[in-house]
Amino acid sequence: MADITVSMVKELREQTGAGMMDCKTALSETNGDLEAAVDWLRTKGLSKAAKKADRVAAEGLVSTITDGQKGAVVEVNSETDFVARNDQFQNMVADIANVALSVDGDFDKLIATDYPGAGKSIQDHVAEMVGTIGENMSVRRSAGLSVAQGIVTSYLHGQVVDGQGKIGVLVALESAGDADKLAALGKQIAMHVAATNPLALSTDDLSQDEVNREREVLITEARESGKPEEIIEKMVEGRLRKFYEEVVLLKQVFVIDGETTIEKVLQNAASDIGSEVKLAGFVRFGLGEGIDKGPEEDFASEVAAAVGSS
Repeated sequence: MADITVSMVKELREQTGAGMMDCKTALSETNGDLEAAVDWLRTKGLSKAAKKADRVAAEGLVSTITDGQKGAVVEVNSETDFVARNDQFQNMVADIANVALSVDGDFDKLIATDYPGAGKSIQDHVAEMVGTIGENMSVRRSAGLSVAQGIVTSYLHGQVVDGQGKIGVLVALESAGDADKLAALGKQIAMHVAATNPLALSTDDLSQDEVNREREVLITEARESGKPEEIIEKMVEGRLRKFYEEVVLLKQVFVIDGETTIEKVLQNAASDIGSEVKLAGFVRFGLGEGIDKGPEEDFASEVAAAVGSS
């Protein structure tokens, strides 16, 4: 039997898009013959992933999972909403979410961990499922939150099935107070985050580049007024405060009551919950956000293009 080297496995993977272990098996089955290994993968439906991997996967599902003081959120993409409503895809997302919770949402650990019962990594299993289901799919991202004392709660907007939807939010609250009341507050804040999509928890957490960019825009706008520089400086500082109220979670007005800031909501909740409440962190995943979906074409255009090229 030929020695199967790392470079051989890598080359076959690059040609076919199949998983590392599948490539190694294919080379072993074909005594190291690269062309034969490609054909072997094709017969198993595994090399389909290569061409499909070039297609944009911006649909899919976001899944949240919590267990007391910790939680995780994952985004798994597919090409179409139709596949996202497929039981096989949804079961896969649920399994991946459970693994994400066990690795505290760490993405690199997640995709390298064995998929339950598959004997291969999650990354390789998803690549195999591309050939099985017939669409490009990927585990795009994951994150986790945890607290030493308190609770991590979640909220899903556009829920498709239990634990899976279009927008997923985790909120971590630190407190020694009543757990049920803390969970209810966390759920409301998570709903707020889903609606407002804040950029940061506090002003200190905002990217300095983001602040500087906003400041430059505000300075340019203010100078157009023709006012003196000392007035412009005050105008800019006032408008920056308004910017913080729009994008910083603690400074935002609570959507539930429309008048109290989140910071004040936490302070007010302390007496009811029985202990001080600290918002330790939040995560919000919106399905497909930031993915360049490219130009949209209707079905008729696709058919016309296909006919024209034949």
